[in-house]
Amino acid sequence: MEPKAPNLPQGAQPPRDTAWKLLSENVSNRNLRKHCLAAEALMRALARRLGEDEELWGLAGLVHDVDYDQTAQKPDLHAELGARMLEERGYPRAVVDAVRAHAGKKPVQTRMERALYACDPLTGLLVACALIHPEKKLSAIDLPFVRNRFGEKGFARGASRDVMKTCTDLGLTLDEFLALGLAAMQSIAEDLGL
Repeated sequence: MEPKAPNLPQGAQPPRDTAWKLLSENVSNRNLRKHCLAAEALMRALARRLGEDEELWGLAGLVHDVDYDQTAQKPDLHAELGARMLEERGYPRAVVDAVRAHAGKKPVQTRMERALYACDPLTGLLVACALIHPEKKLSAIDLPFVRNRFGEKGFARGASRDVMKTCTDLGLTLDEFLALGLAAMQSIAEDLGL
């Protein structure tokens, strides 16, 4: 049996493989782990675009749903339990706060919190776009295809358009945000199986 992901000195930034191990130990659903990989890619891309810490932002994307298995039947605890898990392991305060904010457990205030909040539903929209395309590949879709699906109220209902539109709080137009997200996910399409 492999050892559990270690605790870190308070506020230390864990290596990515430590965060991935923590996520893998706590999230059994393969598609949800892929969602977290997609959120990580989007957060890294946004950090590069906005001149922020790519490692820190990517980390927040990767672990944002770390408590999903434990809270699947108790959605009111989602993100709060995850934030506590991360706090106990010494994750940076900015990551802990972004995890809380992405699910409405605290007001969205910082740029990183705004980015994670907006990115979370975008991953679902982009996966749904890829899956309805005849090729079922991210490489087969483009911004106009995504933009058209974005405008369809009945398509990917769980992907909140209003939340995605908060990308403007980051200084991005909706089209810039959608294009950046699509490119980020296309860059890890093999890992996503799309």
